[in-house]
Amino acid sequence: MRLQVARWGNSLAVRLSAEYARAAGLREGDSVEAEMTPSGAITLTPNQPFDKAAFLARTRKQRAKMPMTEATVEKMCQEARY
Repeated sequence: MRLQVARWGNSLAVRLSAEYARAAGLREGDSVEAEMTPSGAITLTPNQPFDKAAFLARTRKQRAKMPMTEATVEKMCQEARY
């Protein structure tokens, strides 16, 4: 879909079609996260409310993949990084 860039105050804005907004689950006043790739592509991602339970589950899963071995703990103690 080709979109037009327009001036909005001192900024520039792009208007999304109702079809795209519906498909993304966006409503007026919602926030999106914008990211730009090195090649100049812009990606918009709807912000999701912070889900503490999901965050903790992901953290536990990642932590399980990185067990603390004796060598790691010993090295941290030697370097006083604890």
